[in-house]
Amino acid sequence: MKTAFIQSVGGASGDMLLGALLDAGLPLDTVREAVDALGISGVKLETATEIRCEVRGTRVLVDVSDAPRYSPQQMLAAVAGASELSERTRDAASAVLKTLFAAEARVHGDDPDQIHLHELGTADTLVDVVGVVHGLERLDVARVYAAPLVLGEPGGPRRPGGYSNPAPATLEIIAAAGAPVAPERQFHAGVGELTTPTGAALITTLADEFRQPAMTIDRIGVGAGGKDPAAFPNVLRLWLGETVPSAVIASGARQSPGAQAAQPFARWQDNVVLLETNLDNATGEQLGFAMERLFEAGALDVWHTPIQMKKNRPGVLLSALAPANLESRLAEVFLRDTPTLGVRVRPVGRYVADRDTVTVETEYGPIRLKRKWLAGEVVSAAPEYEDVASAAAANQIGWQNATRAAERGIGSV
Repeated sequence: MKTAFIQSVGGASGDMLLGALLDAGLPLDTVREAVDALGISGVKLETATEIRCEVRGTRVLVDVSDAPRYSPQQMLAAVAGASELSERTRDAASAVLKTLFAAEARVHGDDPDQIHLHELGTADTLVDVVGVVHGLERLDVARVYAAPLVLGEPGGPRRPGGYSNPAPATLEIIAAAGAPVAPERQFHAGVGELTTPTGAALITTLADEFRQPAMTIDRIGVGAGGKDPAAFPNVLRLWLGETVPSAVIASGARQSPGAQAAQPFARWQDNVVLLETNLDNATGEQLGFAMERLFEAGALDVWHTPIQMKKNRPGVLLSALAPANLESRLAEVFLRDTPTLGVRVRPVGRYVADRDTVTVETEYGPIRLKRKWLAGEVVSAAPEYEDVASAAAANQIGWQNATRAAERGIGSV
């Protein structure tokens, strides 16, 4: 699975994330495409190679002096109306913007629809958010991980009427996401803001997990910030590669570039998704019908789990495991055949044992056995339900008799 790991070395901002993507090979014209799709006029984009404490990075220079300002509603409308962008990009960009607006509203005690944006109301907020989301999609990134956020030295306002560090909106965003932060370092003293609200909103919204994954690394992109402190580099690093199953790491197996690592026992699959929804108003008949429809749509497995929901209501968690390419088909079944208003989807990996089916002859007729293989050896075998049931019914014997007859034949295959 194509993976990105965001390492906030010396802070995080929207333009630093965008610079890291461009440094990793994203064409600048791809960002310009996103800006054009939004219908923003008067935006000029340039890049520059700059050094921060002997670390080279790409800095994005966004000139919006001739571009209009935007209200929250106008920003969301611009994203929703950008039909040339994919639905995935529009949805993710809208989620980032809503995270920003909710934090600003809480800080100022306003309704999210009524807040007045100051610095965030300029067009470069749209450029940064949509550019980063669109860039990740164009680089085929399927999963995002992130390191703890670097906030710098906590301190009061540095000018009359200014805000403290970290910015109140940045802290609100981090708290809402439960995201980890790196500890303050002595060398952060006097530097001021390192992680901006836009940077925090992008990372907390897009990151699937806050940890460094086991991964191969194909490229590193470095985004340079606008500060140049003497004690540390004001940069953000983006690692691009593919996730590696933990068994490969533990066994010491090495993976050649672009090749699937050899598995010591079972096959690793990472092109699988888990779809889930919570239900407190579905009948047993609806749940049974939905399970049948999900299997018909190609689900690998479907199950129900009892859960406790709000207002002390007993409910059911409906879950389905499916190939990633069938995600939308199964999501439609969830939405059509249950009362739910939404479906959670996340990529998952799994180890899969090889298996085959053989037929054994018994005194009650032929019965198929499903065998499980690990590391080239058969480790178990189980009779097929339908064959055991048919043999038991045809010979008027008990279930256990038919099962034992099949198990006695295991040694012959």
